[in-house]
Amino acid sequence: MKPVTLERLDHTLYPDRTRVLLRPFHFMSDQRALTICARIMELPEEEVHGLLEQLSASFGKRHRKLREFFQKRFDEVQPYLPASQPPSSERALLLGACFSHEYSLEAAALFNPSIVPHPDSTGLKNDTLRFVLSLRSTGEGHISSITFRTGTLDANAHLTFDPAGHYCVEPAPAPHAGFEKPVFERKLEEMGLAGGFSQQVLKTLEPSFTLSELRNHIRVALLQLRTPNPETEARARKILVLAQANYEVRFEPDSPMSERVLFPATPAQSNGIEDARFVLFQDEFGRKTYYATFTAYDGRQIQPQLLETPDFLDFKFITLTGSAVQNKGMALFPRKIQGKYAMLGRQDYENIYIMFSEHLHFWNTAQVLLKPAFPWEFIQMGNCGSPIETEAGWLALSHGVGPMRKYCIGAFLLDLKDPTRVLGRLRQPLIEPREGEREGYVPNVVYTCGALRHGRMLLIPYATADYAVTFASVSLDDVLGAME
Repeated sequence: MKPVTLERLDHTLYPDRTRVLLRPFHFMSDQRALTICARIMELPEEEVHGLLEQLSASFGKRHRKLREFFQKRFDEVQPYLPASQPPSSERALLLGACFSHEYSLEAAALFNPSIVPHPDSTGLKNDTLRFVLSLRSTGEGHISSITFRTGTLDANAHLTFDPAGHYCVEPAPAPHAGFEKPVFERKLEEMGLAGGFSQQVLKTLEPSFTLSELRNHIRVALLQLRTPNPETEARARKILVLAQANYEVRFEPDSPMSERVLFPATPAQSNGIEDARFVLFQDEFGRKTYYATFTAYDGRQIQPQLLETPDFLDFKFITLTGSAVQNKGMALFPRKIQGKYAMLGRQDYENIYIMFSEHLHFWNTAQVLLKPAFPWEFIQMGNCGSPIETEAGWLALSHGVGPMRKYCIGAFLLDLKDPTRVLGRLRQPLIEPREGEREGYVPNVVYTCGALRHGRMLLIPYATADYAVTFASVSLDDVLGAME
């Protein structure tokens, strides 16, 4: 068995507390909001002007379109003001500022990297690859969001990063995002929400409908009830929550990739968007789409979900349903196999499973693919990103947990035509925590959510101690040659 020579690269991305996002600041009660609005309304206009000038001087260089954000927040809290007392334009902005705050995206950690080819490869030398690196940024309250960095990689494993942008921005909701009725009906069925009420709601909707149209149909269906029915009202809320979890957003085209932030936006994501595993997927017609499986976390429960984007400007958030949609770590193969989508994942907290489906949103069957075999993975196994196609088979990185909850990165090989067949696996870890990588947010952990193939080389971004991100390169031939 040939030894695997791993080269750790001299690049580390540390959490940067100066990367702050402008966010709505929500108070605990309507009464408190009313009280704050009343205090602002009592201020003399001259003092309002001075306070707003101070805010602009203190925060204007930290955010794009600061006043536009204040105005938007004022529009949202305006119902707390008496209609008979409209504020001046400056007072409206000051009110909006009272309901806004900064969130430091990386205050706690920057980890769980995933890497894919960049959608724009123009102007590069033949041996150079441009990439997009996604990162899990974690801040106050352990809330995680997805951020991005870009750079280039050449054939000699020279890694160059584009300068990170100064600002952080969120996308805007897509104005005409819609739902396909057959897919939505199937999701209702998978979630046990199908029945008379849902049929009544959907029967007069068009084959493609919007969230506002669905909300109106739910309201009409509830009004048609002869007597209030708590069970039906609960079902109506669940239907609406499902719809809200499937949404679309769009970044401004002139926003640098490193400034774009996908921050939790739904109840299921309220405590974080975690462990995104991006893959460049090519369908049977040659069309390419980026997908990312991720874990939505609400503070109590986890829910595997899916991201879809053609260009890292427009994103669709999609719920995954079915009996096999469980646990963490789902990772999509980069193409269909035998006419079906294929996915790695976990159904328990120990083994790696493989699953297949004819529809990307629905997963109902799974079978055990790999069980722990070596001491460094005896406690738990999981995948570390989407499989990479090679002439020898599907190469997949894995994580193993051993004594003292030490996480290491390994690898295994699957048959190209039948990936339920394991062709080989590494007996020893490919990467394990060394001195200098053990201390951080979670000690003794190295972890990745995906590697990048460039010719006969693998670039592996990996997090150290769930705190910072570093990089290693390894010969693809060395890894394949070391398989047992």
